[in-house]
Amino acid sequence: MLYHLLYPLADEINVLNLFRYITFRTGGAILTAMVLSFVIGQPLIDWLRAKQGKGQPIREDGPEGHLTKRGTPTMGGFLILLGIGTGTLLWADLSNRYVWVVLLVTFGFGLIGFYDDYLKVTKQNPKGVPGKLKLVLQVVIAGVAAVWINQIAAAPLNTSLAVPFLKDVLLNLGWFMMPFAAFVIIGASNAVNLTDGLDGLAIVPVMIAAASFGLICYLVGNTVFANYLQIHNVAGAGELAVFCGALVGAGIGFLWFNAPPAMVFMGDTGSLSLGGALGTVSVIVKHELVLAIIGGLFVLETVSVMVQVASFKLTGKRVFRMAPLHHHYEKKGWKEPTIVIRFWIVAVILALVGLSTLKLR
Repeated sequence: MLYHLLYPLADEINVLNLFRYITFRTGGAILTAMVLSFVIGQPLIDWLRAKQGKGQPIREDGPEGHLTKRGTPTMGGFLILLGIGTGTLLWADLSNRYVWVVLLVTFGFGLIGFYDDYLKVTKQNPKGVPGKLKLVLQVVIAGVAAVWINQIAAAPLNTSLAVPFLKDVLLNLGWFMMPFAAFVIIGASNAVNLTDGLDGLAIVPVMIAAASFGLICYLVGNTVFANYLQIHNVAGAGELAVFCGALVGAGIGFLWFNAPPAMVFMGDTGSLSLGGALGTVSVIVKHELVLAIIGGLFVLETVSVMVQVASFKLTGKRVFRMAPLHHHYEKKGWKEPTIVIRFWIVAVILALVGLSTLKLR
């Protein structure tokens, strides 16, 4: 909005020429989302606590230490979404269709998460929305986004999968690219959702991934940098750096209230939307496989659940003391802050490995 209002006046007021630069507007989005989160965070938490009463229901079969978290309000994802929406709408070029695709998925998945959280809170049942219904809703939104991206992107990128570490290599998937893109979006959404189990555990890796993809968006969208790094240039993708910046800023503000001991949980309102956003950005910039590296922590958490379920069904035995993986370490006696910080360290390492693919070609 500010870009459209102020940049046309740059000929008369030189300082407004700053709005042409994505880096400047990304910084503005970060600060806007962060300050907004700090300002409205406490009033929103107080309101959620008053409305929810008992807060998010705690699993009886979960780690014993979680029982002390009874009464903590959920749906803190509202705070993140408000920061993302405000930062993006104020600072992004709203004529860029990629921006609207990512916002569609972010807020669409946020609505699914809100419905899930609402059922959990009102019925005091940790199950929420039935799994099949949740999946159907995700497929619809991700499918629309995949088709939209296919229409926006230029050939051959719209039907192709880029391979990390290999320059000029595109695997043409044809029409299958759209269901694959939807799978990436849904998979990322649910992977972040599974990771969100401890105070501060999910939001920091999400911010790390968002910052990494903000850089990737900027480089991929810039013809000069893309040619230098020998990565595929996606016209218009650079504007998504503003969105990623807003996500980082909103995440910092949310972490202030979600740091152990958490005053609020993001709930599915936050986790589903944030994961979906990361998946959508990765599809647009043709770094879907790199997301599996940068977001490797989310992949590990998801795989731990899949392995646990498969092992129990096939052999009747469990590989982990409890899944997802962070609960396994809780059962082993690790303190919650220890698990959270060590998982943050893993997320940083994986992000650095993922970013190295930009140069190692």
